[in-house]
Amino acid sequence: MSDWQQISLGDLETPVRRKAAVPPQRSRASMSDGYPLRPLGEVMRLDIQRTPMKPATTYRLAGVLNAGKGVVAKGELDGGDTEYAAMNVLRADQVVMRKLTAWEGPITVVPAEFDGFVVSNEFPTFTLGPELMPDWMRHVCGSPRLWAEMKNRVSGTVQRRKRLNPEQLLQIQLPIPPREVQVRIVEMLDAVDQQIAALDREASAADTTAGAIAESMLAEHAHVRVGDHLSRIEGGRSPQAVDTPPKEDEQGVLKVSAVVAFHFIADEAKTLASETEMPKSAEVRAGDVLVTRANGAINRVGAVCRVPSDVRDGLYLSDKTLRMVPAEGLDPDFLVVAMALSGVRRQIVMAASGSASMKNISQSKIAGLEVPMPELTEQRKIASTVLSVRSLGRASRAEAGRLRRVRAALLSGLLDGTISIDTAELGV
Repeated sequence: MSDWQQISLGDLETPVRRKAAVPPQRSRASMSDGYPLRPLGEVMRLDIQRTPMKPATTYRLAGVLNAGKGVVAKGELDGGDTEYAAMNVLRADQVVMRKLTAWEGPITVVPAEFDGFVVSNEFPTFTLGPELMPDWMRHVCGSPRLWAEMKNRVSGTVQRRKRLNPEQLLQIQLPIPPREVQVRIVEMLDAVDQQIAALDREASAADTTAGAIAESMLAEHAHVRVGDHLSRIEGGRSPQAVDTPPKEDEQGVLKVSAVVAFHFIADEAKTLASETEMPKSAEVRAGDVLVTRANGAINRVGAVCRVPSDVRDGLYLSDKTLRMVPAEGLDPDFLVVAMALSGVRRQIVMAASGSASMKNISQSKIAGLEVPMPELTEQRKIASTVLSVRSLGRASRAEAGRLRRVRAALLSGLLDGTISIDTAELGV
């Protein structure tokens, strides 16, 4: 690796204001009943290796996901196809962050499988000192506390262009437990993560099984235009709204994210402006079959769900969500199942129009979709079977969600010492 060049803070392209060096000792500031707060600059250092971009040489390119979710492969790059003269090299167990939009928490520890990947100069890397375990720091990078500290230090005038310089990251103070405590924290959090991953796998398996059952039970049935079995398709409006969830006494309009396949998310709504009036016909009702007309992701266009019986009053369809009203002879639950069949999904993808960032499907195209249509009794039998299997997946997802909330609280308490290791082990 003779082409690599070691650089320090002073070599960075972005100028930074230097402060007096912090002596390598514990900060006097500390958490109540927790571990002493210490600047990250005491326990890790900026350590960037650059490699020149050579034509006819292939480099593996990486990126960093938001919210501490890790490193992602972004394909291969020929050194002659980039304007960068050199790029930064990732090394296993280093911390890497993205300076741009750092307030979104794009920071993580480099896994072994990404050793040797390259990133742009926008991604500085840091080597951990002997007091920090890489796996412990990996969990820290997933902590909202760290993201909040990063957000507080970004600089710039345009929100999407705000940056966090390496020196600003190193000034962040966090509670640093002894290494032997870090070992136990990692073991505990990894165990919870394994449980969450197992539940996620169970949920995915249930969904896959439910889809296979639906395909099998409907394989021999003739297809008809779904519009011939609908009374009508109703749309909403695009009113003035504030992008915050409505309170119980406020009215709201659905976001497109409120409708996903088989699942209605009532919290995905915007608060209507006080002077805005919506027609009663656009209000969401229990038992409605909703479909997304437009979405930024093609796999979300044409997603269908049924509104549960406990839906709150005062939620309204937007112009991107439609209500499909089944005619006599079409079971609403079966309609949800049929619209998720792989053959119907392929039709939706073919019928969708618009740019890559916003795909649309018109009411007429939805009405023209061809779906299998057994008689009503058979519809209800199929829907009951498929939805029963999917309910197993729903239960697994709910438990995984509960564990994620427990994990978040556990992570915060363990890292700052407000939850003792022994107490946490008894609880888990």
